[in-house]
Amino acid sequence: MKINYLATYAAISLLTIGVATACSTPSATTPSSNTVAEVKPNPCAAKDKANPCAAKDKANPYAAKASSASVGAPLAQKIQGKPAVVDVYASWCPACKNIAPTLSDLKKEYEGKVEFVVLDVSDKSTTAAAEATAQELGLSKFLAENKTQTGSLTIIEPATGKILAQYRNNPDKTAYSKVLDAALTK
Repeated sequence: MKINYLATYAAISLLTIGVATACSTPSATTPSSNTVAEVKPNPCAAKDKANPCAAKDKANPYAAKASSASVGAPLAQKIQGKPAVVDVYASWCPACKNIAPTLSDLKKEYEGKVEFVVLDVSDKSTTAAAEATAQELGLSKFLAENKTQTGSLTIIEPATGKILAQYRNNPDKTAYSKVLDAALTK
């Protein structure tokens, strides 16, 4: 009886530690110059429940995959000429709270040079307002595809709608600064 109890306890402990580790690791990307980055899927939402870490790059959790991601079209005329940082935010989101100081620093540093857009999906009323804002700015497709990715910051080239970089729960200010500085020098 003791052996069965200990074996069961050990198995549950190992599973709990494995899932907790996979779900607590930040998922973000770091772009190389002139490449588009995308957010890796949340391992907690992975279809492969047997191995939630199957898609993770253990050597570099911020590794980027090149893609031709786009928001679908150029953004609205009123935000042309400046890179746009789109924040998919929710008041209940721990990742949003984690990146808040970084976002605040970026807003101060790039005031007047970069357009910051917050799409708040905290509840039904704020999501409806975010959808209206997204439609006005040409981000409807983007919001529809990313409204579950709270805690993500996406840097977009407004003239083309090209996603320059997308990070999730990444408090590293230098990662954002590199992309923004490159976009501003174009």
